[in-house]
Amino acid sequence: MRNLVRAIGTALLTLCLIAPAAHANVIISGTRVIFPAQDGEVTVRLTNQNTSPALVEAWIDNGDKDSTPDKANTPFLITPPLFRMEPNRDQSLRILFTHSQQPLPSDRESLFWLNVLDVPPKPTGPQTEGKNYLQLAIRSRLKLFYRPTGLAGDPIKAAAALTFKAGPSNAGGYTLVVHNPTPYYVTISKLTLQSSGSSYNGKTNMVAPMSDLKLDLPELKHAAAVGDAIEFDSINDYGAIDALKSSVAP
Repeated sequence: MRNLVRAIGTALLTLCLIAPAAHANVIISGTRVIFPAQDGEVTVRLTNQNTSPALVEAWIDNGDKDSTPDKANTPFLITPPLFRMEPNRDQSLRILFTHSQQPLPSDRESLFWLNVLDVPPKPTGPQTEGKNYLQLAIRSRLKLFYRPTGLAGDPIKAAAALTFKAGPSNAGGYTLVVHNPTPYYVTISKLTLQSSGSSYNGKTNMVAPMSDLKLDLPELKHAAAVGDAIEFDSINDYGAIDALKSSVAP
């Protein structure tokens, strides 16, 4: 049965990713998973909001969006990895750190991804007899941040520590170089630069710990000046939006 589910997931993966009108019946609590190293395990709650059962498979990958359960290779174990969810019921996923691979960095967070594949039951009844139909399996993919013990600073304040400098874009035009001095990942979901009396929207992305990231400003026709105002939104540990302000540094 497990092989059958894997085959279904692989065959429908492309359809899952290109079907924006489809909605998952199995809902995951939260939009990200924080895994404190000292806890050894975390729990993620799922809810089947449909009136029919669903077959669910869960796995964790290290960044390959095309991963499948049999190919994923991470230091985590999910239990149960495969199960049937009855309608209008909850199910808890336990995620355990196994220490089965080389040690993860102890001075910064590590990023992984939690995948939850929701396979609906085969349609039954006279309305489907002798007819063709398209059945979609929906895969949800959430960021999982492994957070070592004793990291410096407060993760809630990490976004406020970002600094921005003006620079040229690799594709031509202009960009902001974002520096993250903290050991935490920071996700920027919105960015606006105020320069020469006009507003310019920048690209958004996630800044890795102790790293730099270029965020292009496609409409900007001149380099940003020191002191130009920046407004940006960051997503915190709870999935909420924090609105922050900064400026272009020298």
